[in-house]
Amino acid sequence: MRADWVDFKSIKGKVSMETVLSHYDVRLRRVGADQFRGRCPLPAHCSTKSNDSFSVSFTRNVWSCQSASCIAARSGRIGGNVFDFVAEMERCSIREAALHLQHSLAESESPRAASRNEEPVPYTLENRPLSFILRNIDHQHPYVAARGLSEHTARYFGVGYYDGNGFLRGRVVIPIHNEHGELVAYSGRAIDQTEPKYRLPAGFRKSHLLFNLHRAIRKGDRTLILVEGYFDTFKVHQAGHHNVAALMGSKLSDRQADLIGTYFDQVILMLDADQAGKAATTATTTALSSNLVVRVVELASATQPDQLTSEEINQLLGGFAHDVPTPGR
Repeated sequence: MRADWVDFKSIKGKVSMETVLSHYDVRLRRVGADQFRGRCPLPAHCSTKSNDSFSVSFTRNVWSCQSASCIAARSGRIGGNVFDFVAEMERCSIREAALHLQHSLAESESPRAASRNEEPVPYTLENRPLSFILRNIDHQHPYVAARGLSEHTARYFGVGYYDGNGFLRGRVVIPIHNEHGELVAYSGRAIDQTEPKYRLPAGFRKSHLLFNLHRAIRKGDRTLILVEGYFDTFKVHQAGHHNVAALMGSKLSDRQADLIGTYFDQVILMLDADQAGKAATTATTTALSSNLVVRVVELASATQPDQLTSEEINQLLGGFAHDVPTPGR
């Protein structure tokens, strides 16, 4: 069977909405025998009034959001199944969403079923440190250079092409650490049109950490520059701003917000300037502004940080990324 074959029926039978919501750290409350409701986690959601618009039926394995912003972003569609949800969260196609589930969620252990009077509980296990490291990574691969990374930056982050064994073979691998600096996973970026674009190990909880947070903490700066992706992080760091970390997506989880509040006093948001990124900027500002100073870097429309040169990044960040006042608490 080809590596990119997708068995939609099999995946749908193995992966429940409960498992998917747990993976993205979505917390809901019970409002009926088989009805759960809460804040909408979708990147397209930008309504500040619809705080309880997201609902799920675990028996039917479907979800919906009644927010006008989500409905408009999805061309009038109110909800969908697990594939639709992952596609919205990852901003990818349905096929890419299915591949994502096939390579990660479908292999992970499903959470125990909730009892009649109990809400679904997200996984509480941390991402465990790996007992191995990948060897013979090519930091000078043409794809790495084409993304604007110097060899020094690639070596510093451990990024490069991997031609060894395993599910990351033939991809550019990116080491991921927790806030303590422990290696907990590798993400694999396709270097061509192979789907999915990124692969992560089964059961990995990206909502439980921020990419590069351990280095940002070590920098000792109480200001954090927050971006969406790995390559955004690389380019901002390469421009000389080492207090940078990434969401690994466009949604800020409660755990990520707690981590930011623990180590920093100010956050500079430098998220993508597309529809999802703008919605994420609004949601993240709302989530963090009660405890932190939040500032926003305005990018040109449809631009993302990894597309910028060091000079452009420095011009946008200016001098307000450092030496800022600490908010009174």
